[in-house]
Amino acid sequence: MYKILFSILLIMGASCTDVIEVDVPEGPIRLTIEASLDWEKGTTGNNQTILLSTSTPFFESQQNTAVTGASVKVTNNDSGTEFIFEDENDGRYTTTSFEPIIGNSYTLEVVYQEETYTATETLLPVTDITSVTQSTEDGEDDEALEVNVSFEDPADIENYYFLRFQSRDDLLPELFYIKDEFIDGNEFTVYYEKLEDEDNNIREFLVGDTVDIVFLGISEDYYTYLQLLVDQFEAGGDPFSPTPVALVGNCVNTSNPDNIAYGYFRVTEKVERSYTFE
Repeated sequence: MYKILFSILLIMGASCTDVIEVDVPEGPIRLTIEASLDWEKGTTGNNQTILLSTSTPFFESQQNTAVTGASVKVTNNDSGTEFIFEDENDGRYTTTSFEPIIGNSYTLEVVYQEETYTATETLLPVTDITSVTQSTEDGEDDEALEVNVSFEDPADIENYYFLRFQSRDDLLPELFYIKDEFIDGNEFTVYYEKLEDEDNNIREFLVGDTVDIVFLGISEDYYTYLQLLVDQFEAGGDPFSPTPVALVGNCVNTSNPDNIAYGYFRVTEKVERSYTFE
């Protein structure tokens, strides 16, 4: 039950304040699973972290929703090898022995409050970034700096990519999901430009600004999930956009299917770069 304050201006010029009690529906508290096992090229990929937390009601101000006391493991379905993730008692579950193998299938199992959640993904490769450059010619503003990331898509293979730009001056990243349907076997370039927006405290890139870039090879299912996630985020604040809904990922509650979990389990290869504007 929430109390919403309405100020009503009467025709006579007098005013009053009425407190009206309105029942605001609250969804159930859900387990949220952030299980992104990203293997950076050139590393062993042994060190991995999975984050567990719980969802909160919209009007709730609680900050710490970390989940402790869960049991977390990942199994390589091809070899049968199990990787146990240790509870760090702050919502993080870690391992130093994970073995990423391209093409192998992995299953996540989380046991929490006597219920079991599982998800399965295949570790897919990612092509290398061929170049990272800057320009002013591809974006909406021909005077604004932009960073350009190019890669060569392998021919005759269906590929899906996730590209993440994070300006070190911004709180939120810019996300791109890419399907190679129209670029198969060709070089492709993605540009990231920031347009001036004083209302939202956004400025264009300046010389000396740095952008961190993460490029991943992903599954078709994760591509679809990202598509929905980004579309909802970009439609925020638009009065004509559909009402956002909580996205359900690939984590299934096998003990109680009605008690769904939020989040996604992915296993990917990635390439990281940083670029500083000159």
